[in-house]
Amino acid sequence: MKIIRRILNLFIIFFQYSQNNIRHLSLSLSLSLSLNLISHAQDTIIYTGRALSNPDFHHGQLAPVIGVHNIQVLRANREYPAEAEDFGWTYNHAPMLAYWNNTFWLEYLSDSVGEHIPPGQTLLTSSEDGYNWSKPLVIFPRYRIPDGTTKPGKKQVAENLYAVMHQRMGFYVSKDNRMLALGYYGICLPGKDSPNDGHGIGRVVREIYSDGSFGPVYFIRYNASWNEKNTSYPYYNSSKDKGFKNACNELLSSPLMMMQWVEEADRDDPLIPLKKQYKAFSYYHLPDGRVVGLWKHALTSVSRDDGKTWDYPAVRAPGFVNANAKIWGQRTTDDRYVTVYNPSVFRWPLALSVSDDGLEYNNLLLVQGEISTTRYGGDYKNYGPQYVRGILEGNGTPSDSNLWITYSMNKEDIWIAKVPVPVKSIVEDDVDEIFTEMAEGKELLNWNIHSPLWAPVKIEKLSDGGKALSLCDHDRYEYAKAERIFSSSEKGVVEFTLIAAQDNRGTLHVELQDEKGSDAIRLVFDSLGNCSIKDGYRYSGVFHYKQGEEYKIAISYDSKTRFYRVNVNGDEKKLAMFFTPVKSLQRIVFRTGEPRRYPDTESPAVHEEDLPLAGIPDEKAVFYIKTLKTTRK
Repeated sequence: MKIIRRILNLFIIFFQYSQNNIRHLSLSLSLSLSLNLISHAQDTIIYTGRALSNPDFHHGQLAPVIGVHNIQVLRANREYPAEAEDFGWTYNHAPMLAYWNNTFWLEYLSDSVGEHIPPGQTLLTSSEDGYNWSKPLVIFPRYRIPDGTTKPGKKQVAENLYAVMHQRMGFYVSKDNRMLALGYYGICLPGKDSPNDGHGIGRVVREIYSDGSFGPVYFIRYNASWNEKNTSYPYYNSSKDKGFKNACNELLSSPLMMMQWVEEADRDDPLIPLKKQYKAFSYYHLPDGRVVGLWKHALTSVSRDDGKTWDYPAVRAPGFVNANAKIWGQRTTDDRYVTVYNPSVFRWPLALSVSDDGLEYNNLLLVQGEISTTRYGGDYKNYGPQYVRGILEGNGTPSDSNLWITYSMNKEDIWIAKVPVPVKSIVEDDVDEIFTEMAEGKELLNWNIHSPLWAPVKIEKLSDGGKALSLCDHDRYEYAKAERIFSSSEKGVVEFTLIAAQDNRGTLHVELQDEKGSDAIRLVFDSLGNCSIKDGYRYSGVFHYKQGEEYKIAISYDSKTRFYRVNVNGDEKKLAMFFTPVKSLQRIVFRTGEPRRYPDTESPAVHEEDLPLAGIPDEKAVFYIKTLKTTRK
C-alpha cells in the first residue's frame, strides 16, 4: 500500500504542478522538479478511504464520531445585545483556540452586519471546562483609520472609516509560558475591498495575564507605510516588560508562526518564508521532525526545517475533498493524527479523518451534521459549521486529553466541539444506561449532543434525587439534540423512560435511524400532549401524555418485515410500518424540533433578511430521559 501511495502521490503532484506551471518551466527545470518530487512523493498526505460526503444531507450521510459534544459559545443577538456580547453584532467568524493556565481561550473576529464591513473588532472568551463560557470581552477594539488613507491601485479614499479584523493566527504561548493574543487590522475601502491584500495597517499583540486581565495593545508588525508615528498603538519593542518583548521576539523568529501571517503581511515581507498566497495555514510535526503543512482547498506540502523551506509547491492532497474553507491538522494525544474540514464544495458537514502515520488518512467521520437557522442577514454569511481551528502545537493540551476544535456557524454564532480521543465510530455492545446509577460527569461520554445556549443538553438532578438527560428548549429557531449510537441490528428493541415537564408547549421528536442517518421510525410528542408516529405523509396517534408523568416506552422493530410495535408502560399501543426502508437500525435521536432540510445544495448562497423575534426567547419546554436500553434479537 505504501509503494502504491508513493507512486500515486508522485503522479498527482507532478500533474498538478505541471498544469499550473508548465508554461513557465523549461524542459530541464521540469525534469529537475520531477526528480525532486520522486524523492519526496511519499511525504504528501493522501485520503485512501472510501467514504465520501453527500451534501444533499446536512450530515453528509457520514457515520458520527462517537461522543462528540457540540456546544454553542456565542449566540448573536441584535435586538438584545446584553444577551450576547453587549454590541449586538451579527457577523462572528474565524475563531481561534488555545488552552493555557488550565483554561480554554477562544478568540474570534466580529463585524456589525456582514463580512469585511467596517467597523470590526476581536473578542475573547474563556472557559475552565469547555462547556460554560464567560461573556466575550473586546481584546482588540475598533481602530480608526486616518482620513485620506488610500491603497495602491484604488481610487477610494478613507473618510470616517474604521478597520476590520482579519487574522489567521490567534494565540502564541512562549517558552517561558507567556500567553500572547494577536489580531490584524485590515483596511476595506468603500465598495468591494479586501483586508488581506497586504495593504492593511498591521498586526497587533497583547498579553493575557494569569488572572485573565490584559496587557496594553502593541503593534508587532507594520505593513508598508505604517509605523509608530502614524498609528494609534506603540511598537512592541517600546514596552518596558522584557519578558513580553522576549516572547514577541521568540514569535517573530519562528517560520511556522510567520507562515500564518502570509495573506495579511506585505507581499515581500522577509519574515515570511513561503510567500505564495496560500491561505489559512495549519501544521503538525511527524515523529521524525518533518512538518506537514495544510492550507485552504486541502493544499499541502512538507518541510524538513520547521518551515524555513518546503519540499514542493503546495498541491491538493490526493483524495481529499475540500473547497474554499479551512482545514485543520493535528497530532492527537494517542499519537495518531486528524484532519478536520468540510468535505464538500459547501461548508457542511464538518467531518474528520484519522491517520496512524500522519500521511495516509483512511476514514471520514461526522463531527457536526447540523446547520443552525441563520437569523440575521449579512454579506458573505455562508451556511454551515466552518472555518475550523484546533489548538496549535505549543498552545496547550486540555487536561482531558481530548481533541477540542472551534468553528463558526453560518458566520453568525461561535461553537466549540469536544471530540473524544481515541476517535471511535462503532459500538459493539448493547446499551443499558440508567443515568441515576452512572458516575458523575460520565453519563454522556457516549452520547453525541448538539447543545445551543437557548436549547441546552445536559444531565440534571430531578426532584426525586435521581438524574436524567435534559433537553431544554426556549429558542424559536434552534433545537436541542441528543443522539446515541448502538450496535447495528436488523431486529431488536429500544427502550427509554421519558418525562415531559409540560404538556401544553414544546415538541420532542424521537427517531430510530440507520448508519447513514436515515430515520425509519419517528415518535412525536407535540405541544398539545399528543404522542404520534409518522405514518407516511400523516401522523397517527399513539397515546396522550401528561405533564410530570413517567412513561416507559419500548419500540420493537424488524427491518426485514419493516414493522415495529410501540409499547407504553407495558401496554401495546401501536403496530406500524417503517416510513423509510432501511437494512438495520443503529441510532436513537432525541430532538426538540422538526428535522431541518434548509439550506440545500440549490439554496441561495447567503441569507439576506433578518428573521422575526430572532433575539427573543420562546417559552421554555423541557423533556427528561431517565434510561435507555437497546437489545438485539
